[in-house]
Amino acid sequence: MIINYDIQDRRFPLGTGAGSDAVHKDPIYSYAVTRLKDHRGRIGTGLAFTIGAGNELVCRAASFYAERLKGMPIEELMANFGTIFNTLSNEQQFRWLGPHKGIVHLALASVTNACFDLWAKTRDVPLWKLLIDLSPEEIVNTLDLSYLEDELTREEAIALIAENWQNRQERIHIIEKGYTGYDTSVGWFNYSDEQVRENCKRAIANGFTAMKLKVGSEDPLRDIRRAHIVREVAGDQATVMLDANQQWTLPRALAICQELKTMNPYWVEEPTHPDDIFAHKILTDTIAPIKIAMGEHVPNRIVFKNYLQLGAAGFVQVDAVRVGGVSEFISVSLLCRKYGIPVVPHVGDMGQLHQHLVLFNHISLGHQALFLEHIPHLKSHFAQPVRIENGVYQTTMEAGSSCDLI
Repeated sequence: MIINYDIQDRRFPLGTGAGSDAVHKDPIYSYAVTRLKDHRGRIGTGLAFTIGAGNELVCRAASFYAERLKGMPIEELMANFGTIFNTLSNEQQFRWLGPHKGIVHLALASVTNACFDLWAKTRDVPLWKLLIDLSPEEIVNTLDLSYLEDELTREEAIALIAENWQNRQERIHIIEKGYTGYDTSVGWFNYSDEQVRENCKRAIANGFTAMKLKVGSEDPLRDIRRAHIVREVAGDQATVMLDANQQWTLPRALAICQELKTMNPYWVEEPTHPDDIFAHKILTDTIAPIKIAMGEHVPNRIVFKNYLQLGAAGFVQVDAVRVGGVSEFISVSLLCRKYGIPVVPHVGDMGQLHQHLVLFNHISLGHQALFLEHIPHLKSHFAQPVRIENGVYQTTMEAGSSCDLI
């Protein structure tokens, strides 16, 4: 039974240049941390990610949600968590502040993720193990599918999971093999060209075959030059992604993406404003075969549904510490499975939680195991930091979701 909770505002300044992109020149990686305590002293930890300022507001909202879970047995709560999630996300006054987006939805993510962590710790298994052992009905019971009924009813969701669940043993070997990572730290925006070059060499030496460069400069020639540096160092066989962090207007995105085609990017990420779904559709159709990746700043399952319905995304980067937590992440993953669109999460959690979710996506839902973003900057702050060997996430066996902070 959940008997108490505490909320923590944790902030971590980064080293010079680390984490920088075209928008965030000096980010402070921060978490609104929910810790749910049960009657046996177990603590479920959940995270929502911010860049610093305003983190305290997310914490205050998380306290509002956590208070409503006191006195509830965790097994009873999770057996019908979709209904609980729906009730909390539609609380009349907090809904006015969204709906289902912004500070209040980030806060719900923190609390939701704490629930899933406590559930896994109660059963003494890693979260990936808990999730893959759930039946299709049990999985869907944790989801709020409201506003998705035109694409995914409860019955359709159960059938979709069951269809892939039956042959999951064919994919279980990934537990021993590990999940491939990609290095997203080779080309932070504030790094010099020489730093980018050296970081690419280091990533290759560490076993990474995929890496990402931040673009979105005021001078497009800088982006083009740096993109070719990465391609030159990494070689033609490497997978290279570009991330503009929403900095281009549609006309500029169309022009620069044509120029960038010469270095053969695997995807162009967040090329323009995340609310402009139609612009993403135009880009998707125009710059093919290069694909658009999006989702870091998409707040909820309904907007993801619209992207998929319009055919405006080649890769979906839903982030469980950005949408409403693990529950909504799974709802989006199901939509993507229906549409045949790969899920490659953005990792505001530094990969701690998502290492579990990508295993579930692959084993239980049949998603392709592409790769998972790796950001090392907060590794020393986690009690059970992710393990990367030769560019591959090694499967964690510790109970919970790996989100406990030191």
